[in-house]
Amino acid sequence: MAGGWSTGRRIIVSTLIAGTLDILAAIGMTLNKGRDVEAMLRFVASGPFPGATKWGAQGASLGLAVHFTLMAIMAAIFVLAADRIPALKRQWLLWGLLYGLGTYVVMNLIVVPARFGMPLPSTPVQIVPQLLCHLLLVGLPIAWVARKA
Repeated sequence: MAGGWSTGRRIIVSTLIAGTLDILAAIGMTLNKGRDVEAMLRFVASGPFPGATKWGAQGASLGLAVHFTLMAIMAAIFVLAADRIPALKRQWLLWGLLYGLGTYVVMNLIVVPARFGMPLPSTPVQIVPQLLCHLLLVGLPIAWVARKA
């Protein structure tokens, strides 16, 4: 693979790009709603660590780590699949958008309701911003980096 990027490098780079873009969007949406960013990050941490909502700055830091861990899993799945299915690299734009849609569906229809018992997003105001973030800030960057082998 002369001149190409290793699998590990593509997973790390796509995690950092998509993870950073996605968390910056989440921070922007949180601030736009007049909510506390640290509380949002503690909520993220409370997925695997239920008591994290009461852990102050440490809980917020843990939330950031949880976010990037989830993003690394998402990136690894796509990069590993792209190494086995050449169409994912050739048509990275299409597959990136579809992967972003898939990550949105998994997170909002399976993971969040199963863990938190929260109602599903039901209005365009709830759905559209998160869906666009998954399409444009998660799926596309991961697919764009995955094609670099």
